[in-house]
Amino acid sequence: MANPWATLGIDLHLEPAGPGLRRGLTDALREAVRTGRLTPGTRLPSSRTLAADLGIARNTVADAYADLVAEGWLTARQGSGTRVADRAVVPPAGTAPRPRTPARPAYDLRPGTPDLASFPRAEWLRAARRALTAAPNEALGYGDPRGRPELRGALADYLARARGVRAEPERVLICGGFAHGLTLLATVLRARGVHTVAVESYGLHVHRDLLTAAGLRTVPLPLDALGTDPDVPRDAGAVLLTPAHQFPLGMPLHPDRRAAVVDWARRTGGLVLEDDYDGEFRYDRQPVGALQGLDPDRVVHLGTASKSLAPGLRLAWMVLPPGLADDLTATRGGLDTNGVLDQLTLAEFLTSGAYDRHVRSARLRYRRRRDALVAQVAARAPEVRVTGIAAGLHAVLRLPPGTEQSVVRAAAWHGLGLYGLSVFRHPDATAGPVDAVVVGYGTPPDHAWAGALETLCRTLP
Repeated sequence: MANPWATLGIDLHLEPAGPGLRRGLTDALREAVRTGRLTPGTRLPSSRTLAADLGIARNTVADAYADLVAEGWLTARQGSGTRVADRAVVPPAGTAPRPRTPARPAYDLRPGTPDLASFPRAEWLRAARRALTAAPNEALGYGDPRGRPELRGALADYLARARGVRAEPERVLICGGFAHGLTLLATVLRARGVHTVAVESYGLHVHRDLLTAAGLRTVPLPLDALGTDPDVPRDAGAVLLTPAHQFPLGMPLHPDRRAAVVDWARRTGGLVLEDDYDGEFRYDRQPVGALQGLDPDRVVHLGTASKSLAPGLRLAWMVLPPGLADDLTATRGGLDTNGVLDQLTLAEFLTSGAYDRHVRSARLRYRRRRDALVAQVAARAPEVRVTGIAAGLHAVLRLPPGTEQSVVRAAAWHGLGLYGLSVFRHPDATAGPVDAVVVGYGTPPDHAWAGALETLCRTLP
C-alpha cells in the first residue's frame, strides 16, 4: 500500500488519490505546484527515489513526471534533473491576499542599528572555525544556563579592561539581547516585591513596555544638561539608566549624579540597572567608565553586541550582584537558551583581539560620518543645533520650536527613515517637549551615507 506522503527535497504533504496511481500522483504534484507549495526551481527527487518513498513502481513516477513536463509544470534537462518550471503561481480562488509589507525607506537614519554592511564576516568566520575546532564535545550539549564559560571569562576580562567593570565569570550571565536580559530582571524584581522602576524621561518605549508587561510601574526622572536627576521616588525599587551616553539625548551622567544614584541604592537597598548600549564608541572625550565599577553589589551592568557587531547575533550579557545571579539563573530555567556556536565564536573574537580591532575601525568610520553630519547641517541649516555627538551612533538635531512634526513628515516624503525626539518621551514626563529629530548615522552603509546626508539636509528648516 502506498504511503500518503513523501519528502520531495523539502517537507511536503502529498496524497496521490484518484482512479489510478499515475493520475493520482500527477494530480497531487500539479496541485502542489499550482498552489505554490512547490516553488519554481525546486529540484524534485529522482523517479527511483520518489517511487521508493511512495512504495509504487518507478515507471509510474517517470510517467507522471513526463506528463507534467509536457504540460509545462515541470522541466527536465540532462544533468539537471527534474525541476518545477519557472512560471507564475496563481493562488486558488478564495485565498486571502498576503498583507503588504511596509516599504523600507530609501535611507534609514533611525537610531539603534550599526552599519551591517561592515560586519567583519571574514574575521568572524575565522574565529568560528578556530572556536569550533577547539571546542570540547560537551560544548554541543545542554549547557550552563549562565552561558558558555569561555564567553563569560572572555567578557569578564574585556569589560574589566575596556569598561572598568568589576566582574568574575561566575557573575556574568549571557542572554539573547538587551530586551531578554531586561525581561529576566523585571521578573526577578517583581518576585522580590518591587512594584516601581524609575526610568529616564527620554528613552526607548520598548524597554518601558517590557517593565510594564512584567507588572512594574515606570516613573520618569527629570533630565537636564547634567543628565538624569537621581532623585528617585521613595516607592521605586530600581532605576534604569544609560549613564555613559544618555539615550537619546547623548550627554553622560555627571560624576556627582553617578555618585548620588549609587548612594541611593546603598541607602535603600535598591538596584541600578545600567544600560551600557554603545559604551565603546567615543570621539571627543575620554571614555566614561561603567557605573558598575562604583558598586558592583548594587549595580547591574548590561551590555550587548548589537551596536558593536550586529543585533542579529542576539548576544548580550549581564554582570550581576552576587545575590541576584542565582535568582536570574533560576528564572531562565536550567538550560542555556543562546546558540553555543555564536557564544564560542564571540569568545574567540574577544580573546584574539579581533573585537578590539573591529571596534577601533568602526569608531574611525563613525566619527567621519558624524563630522560630515555636523559640517553639512552647520552649512545648510544654521538654525539647527547638533548635540549629543561626543559619543555613540546617533546625534540629536535641535529644531526651531514647532517644526519637529513637519520635518518628520518631509523626511517620510523624501524616503528617509527618521524619528522625532517626541517618540522617546515618557508619557508622564513633566518637562515640556523639545522639538528635535534623532539621527542615527551608524545605519546606512558607506556608499549610501552621502545620499542620506543630502536628503536629510533637504528636510531641515
